[in-house]
Amino acid sequence: MPEPIRTCNIEIRVRYAEVDAMGYLHHARYFVYFEMGRTELLRQNGIRYRDLEAAGVYYVVARIACRFKAPAHYDDVLTLTTSAERITPVRVEHSYHLSRDGRLLAEGESTLVCVGRNGRPIALPEPLYEILTGVGAGPTLE
Repeated sequence: MPEPIRTCNIEIRVRYAEVDAMGYLHHARYFVYFEMGRTELLRQNGIRYRDLEAAGVYYVVARIACRFKAPAHYDDVLTLTTSAERITPVRVEHSYHLSRDGRLLAEGESTLVCVGRNGRPIALPEPLYEILTGVGAGPTLE
């Protein structure tokens, strides 16, 4: 089994529709970018979020935070680094670093909880847990 990918980088160009009247990236867009990073990190591990949903497995945001350091502007090319910091059978904690030309613009963190179609916590199916952690111990609820 290949080693799990725990960190990924994506480039994002700030679009005109994402900025406010002053040309600054709107604060709500940072959370959209964080979701893009999480989705790409799953994809790089061979997991499509749509396949999780089809199997009745959903990751819902239980907590998310962002600390803004400097503004991003229309047409900036940003680098988002997303890392899986902690993975349990029902929870994943991520960190985010958004930068432009090596300058940190924002950093954040989130906790996602794995739930079923009924909205109640469930364990991630063992094959997926193994892909994300490299461990096949058989997940259980915490």
